[in-house]
Amino acid sequence: TVLLDAGANAECQAPWLVQFAQMGAVFARERYGIAEPRVGLLSIGEESSKGNPLVKDTHTLLSDPRALRRAGARFVGNVEGRDIMTDEVDVIVTDGFTGNVALKTLEGGMRTLVRSVLDALGATSVADEAVASLLPLYATLDPDQTGGAMLLGVDGVCIISHGSSSATAIVNAVRVAKE
Repeated sequence: TVLLDAGANAECQAPWLVQFAQMGAVFARERYGIAEPRVGLLSIGEESSKGNPLVKDTHTLLSDPRALRRAGARFVGNVEGRDIMTDEVDVIVTDGFTGNVALKTLEGGMRTLVRSVLDALGATSVADEAVASLLPLYATLDPDQTGGAMLLGVDGVCIISHGSSSATAIVNAVRVAKE
């Protein structure tokens, strides 16, 4: 799932979120080969009447079929935080403040879940087998393995990483920039 914005623009206007949706859709198509990306608007409910004024105004703009036509995408309506890691939507649009909180909540939740599972298993042969089988999954969810994310909408390549990035994360951010 492509999440825009995840922290660059804390205060946004509805037309900006439409632009984020357009950029995210093009990115999802070009980077991940998704023929017609599904764009969702992060809100507190799926109904079009839910959300703050920014979300409601953005929903109105994205509901216009012309809004995403040139980007080759389809607006699927409001989505909730639980939808971020599903295959129900390809691009999720929100302001940078909300997106950053969502992203860091997911990362912290993943770390806590992994630690809890390992603690529950204890130091046993079952734990060793579980760790071996969970490592590939963990690697796909570990922010250090991703390294950083593209900052779309700038003239050039810009990768944004966490301020607390490890050396591994920085190496992987450079890999993302190269790709």
